[in-house]
Amino acid sequence: MESPPEGYRRNVGVCLINPSKKIFAASRLDIPDAWQMPQGGIDEGEDPRNAAMRELKEETGVASAEVLAEVPYWVTYDFPPQVRERLKNQWGSDWKGQVQKWFLLKFTGKEEEINLLGDETAKAEFGEWSWMSPDQVVELAVDFKKPVYREVLTVFAPHLQKDSPED
Repeated sequence: MESPPEGYRRNVGVCLINPSKKIFAASRLDIPDAWQMPQGGIDEGEDPRNAAMRELKEETGVASAEVLAEVPYWVTYDFPPQVRERLKNQWGSDWKGQVQKWFLLKFTGKEEEINLLGDETAKAEFGEWSWMSPDQVVELAVDFKKPVYREVLTVFAPHLQKDSPED
């Protein structure tokens, strides 16, 4: 795995799919009408795959999931200036944006497991959730994440087909 670029916060993204191949997305509490897939920072020395499972549980309560695939390279996006400024104050670090390692996970649990308070180790980030098509996920994302979502969902597209091997 190549090294991520300097000046970007190391992060993981999780594309969680259900047996119908719909994708989990949740509405952000801090950005009206913006939905996203779970994501979060990678701790120092943490394996990205472990970080993906940890972040999924922290943000959604979901522990019943298995990794199906990963994007074989780091995906980068820049923060718009107003977002960068807000996050600089929030995080105490001035990151240009985020560099992400994306994982496709299959949800193997029951929907009752989904809890937007997560595992209650972190402040809730989401207000509501839904299973969506890839097009809906991109359409409802905040503008600066749409190119990343398009790229990631293109890589995962073979797994999102109704007749893919995961059926």
